Amino acid sequence: MSETERMPSPFAAGLACRCPRCGEGAIFSGFLKPVTRCESCGTDFSWASNVEGPAVFIILIVGFVIVGAAAAVESMFHPAPFVHLILWLPATVILALALMRPFKATMIALQFQNKASEGRLDG
Repeated sequence: MSETERMPSPFAAGLACRCPRCGEGAIFSGFLKPVTRCESCGTDFSWASNVEGPAVFIILIVGFVIVGAAAAVESMFHPAPFVHLILWLPATVILALALMRPFKATMIALQFQNKASEGRLDG
């Protein structure tokens, strides 16, 4: 059995915030700081410290959900503007923070599985 057949799905590993190679070790040492090495299999993740691509997806998803919900509330109840602030500012922050870890872990897992690296110019 090859190594890629034993690796967990990058989506399963990402959503569980686990190592994309073994599926066992934690991928984060803090809220969003990736570990340098997997505690279980020893895979090097020093390259993953600058993975910030998930922010774009989170902005789009959170924006879609919050704007849709705010429009629905506005059309049904016509609340005062301060009610919208009270409802949607905390909801935006909570939803964005809830999605940040699994999306970043999934991006790291996808980059690991596809052996992504920085582009290089041959010359």
